[in-house]
Amino acid sequence: MGAQPPASVPPPGAPSGNTPTGPPSVPPAGPPLHLPAGPPAVAPPVELPEDYTPTARDLPVIGRTDTLIDRPAVLPVPEPAASPDVPGGLGPLYVVGDVHGYHDELREALAAEGLIDANGDWAAGNARLWFLGDFTDRGPDGIGVIDLVMQLSAQAAAAGGYCKALMGNHELLLLGAKRFGDTPVQSGAGTASFQAAWLLNGGQKSDMDRLEDHHLQWMARLDAVMEEDGHLLVHSDTTAYLDYGGSIEAVNDTVHEVLTRSDADEVWDLFRKFTKRFAFRDESGSQAVRELLDAYGGHRVVHGHSPIPYLLGEVGAEDGEGDGVAVNGPHVYADGLAIAMDGGITMAGKLLVVQLPLSG
Repeated sequence: MGAQPPASVPPPGAPSGNTPTGPPSVPPAGPPLHLPAGPPAVAPPVELPEDYTPTARDLPVIGRTDTLIDRPAVLPVPEPAASPDVPGGLGPLYVVGDVHGYHDELREALAAEGLIDANGDWAAGNARLWFLGDFTDRGPDGIGVIDLVMQLSAQAAAAGGYCKALMGNHELLLLGAKRFGDTPVQSGAGTASFQAAWLLNGGQKSDMDRLEDHHLQWMARLDAVMEEDGHLLVHSDTTAYLDYGGSIEAVNDTVHEVLTRSDADEVWDLFRKFTKRFAFRDESGSQAVRELLDAYGGHRVVHGHSPIPYLLGEVGAEDGEGDGVAVNGPHVYADGLAIAMDGGITMAGKLLVVQLPLSG
């Protein structure tokens, strides 16, 4: 893993830079999760040590003034095999990178691929759509993003397709901030709290004010890993998933169990591990990808989390050069075994919505 670039932390509340496998229209059945209301949504920022949290000094934030949306070239998708669950078989597969509250840009990107209509309703029939996590924080309307994804999940299911989503580290961060607030947790740098980490990493007061129980229930039930058509879908470019199980089912079950137990230190450790990045970027990157593929199946890992300009090493240098690097589509790397989908929407990049398989 390469060294993480320095970061400038946005002021709290300012826009800034950086599913479940059952029926897609409803969360999986089970007993209601206990979701404590927690303390007031936003507390004044506190003075913190320099090495406070895994994400406080994570990635630079670059002010964005516009959104560019690409439609990268893709290979024709083979005719899907018939499925007993979906009459006539499954449609083409699409994935969406990190959204981070950019609701309007998400709608524009989905419409550009023909997945929604002008009213924001599902228009893609039996297509399959996967979101790779990180719906909130940094951007202006994270709750609007979650509401849209939940709406599309129901509409896609009714049309014979599906829309599903994975757990990102910012879902864990928002859940933690709501449940635990300023409750001290043990981090690698000493005592920390979810509330402070959420504020330092783009937490938006407007999201917290609009956060309701059904949003919390939905986030807590998201899966962490899934495989589709040979693509292993995860949020983070890390091998830390292996700490939670040797199969896709085991990882997802363990993550759900951690969130159901609602122990602050245990959830913090999960958040910390899902915040790791760059495991696939350097010389040993392809071997790290193969560790995941050997455990969970598939022939390529598709992930979000780390903005493509950082994976390319073109942004984050101390001299600030490369801050305007263009993102033209997903980044295929690690000997062709990994596809990065975070186009850097929070740093004047692109919100990527692409069809798999890719041509690269």
